[in-house]
Amino acid sequence: MTGDVFTPVKIGPLTLKNRFIRSGANEMMSKDMRPTRALLDFHTAYARGGVGMTTLAYIAVSKDGRTLPGQGVMSADSLPHYRAVTDAIHAAGAKASAQITHGGSFCQIGDLSTPRAMSASGGIDKMGVLMGRFFQRAMTRADMDRVTREFAEAARLCEEAGFDAIEVHMGHGYLLNQFLSPLSNKRRDNYGGSPENRARFPAEVLAAVKQATGGRLAILAKINLFDGIPGGAKVDDAIVAARAFEGAGTDMLVLSAGRNIESVWAIFGSPLPYDDLAAMQGGLFAKLQFAILKRSVPKLPPFHENYLMEQALVLKAGLGASPMKLAYLGGVQSLAGADAALEAGFDAIALARALIHDPGIVDAWRTGVSDTSGCTACNRCVAVMYGASGTHCPVVGNALDPALKDIFAGEGIADAA
Repeated sequence: MTGDVFTPVKIGPLTLKNRFIRSGANEMMSKDMRPTRALLDFHTAYARGGVGMTTLAYIAVSKDGRTLPGQGVMSADSLPHYRAVTDAIHAAGAKASAQITHGGSFCQIGDLSTPRAMSASGGIDKMGVLMGRFFQRAMTRADMDRVTREFAEAARLCEEAGFDAIEVHMGHGYLLNQFLSPLSNKRRDNYGGSPENRARFPAEVLAAVKQATGGRLAILAKINLFDGIPGGAKVDDAIVAARAFEGAGTDMLVLSAGRNIESVWAIFGSPLPYDDLAAMQGGLFAKLQFAILKRSVPKLPPFHENYLMEQALVLKAGLGASPMKLAYLGGVQSLAGADAALEAGFDAIALARALIHDPGIVDAWRTGVSDTSGCTACNRCVAVMYGASGTHCPVVGNALDPALKDIFAGEGIADAA
């Protein structure tokens, strides 16, 4: 049986065949800042499995914007390789979205162009400490102008690479979220203090992305509904930001939560398997790091489907009759859960873990083969994300061709064509 989740939805200039979007979730299938053939196959599987659109996660807008050394960067060099990915996605029947962003101080790279990573404010560099980089610096107006141009140029290149949509990632503790969140934004100028001021720079970036693509691509923004810890942003802050982003020309918001260091459990609605992460990383320092993170997780209720629904509904109500579309993200594990999100007034369903477990789950739900995902939200897919095989579900195994198991081997896609 099929319902409204399988009807088309219009997002700005783009129409999707159904309401299912594969949410951006780090794949780690890039080499030398280019996508690999493994990434092409990864997203083609989602397209064949029935999603309306699949999102290539974390494409940095500059080399300084990477969070990891080999991470994909949108550039003239990588463009033909991304074009190969979008061509394959289109041939398999889906649309392609590029999630572009900048890590700010959330960078685990040693080749920054400046001694200190940039952020909304200066102070201790929480991520840099792990690399011996103890302090970050506050962005100047010149920095902000340069980064805005980098986002705009990345958006222009994304259009040339064949993407149908651009998702600007401003959640989870990355640079634009470092402006939005009072946890990291301590500025005393027009870009700090009130929720309106904290949203100003991210809104400027969105407006530049919109202008660069001339309304030809759908423009999405991934935002936090809340940060999840004391002193962090709350839903009321997210409503203020959402209004600013609507004014900047955003076609759809993707609603998430949490920050990668301080409250990663809020992203997933359940704790990470820190013991697995420590075992994969190896070394005494890594084990100590993950032991500290494990102890910082508050006592959580058991995982439940649609765990961000309450806060998402508060934001939706706060926007009133806004024409901006909203994608619900947060623990949809069944056709009934997806239907419930649409019945609540959301326009699309963003899925990650359920699709990692079974790339064909959307078609299985559409044809009545099943109505529930086998994903248990164990989050072991996150633990293996940074390993040699990239993101996959270790419960069911890695579906990649055996020849592609080492995603860091081989030539770029366009080079091998």
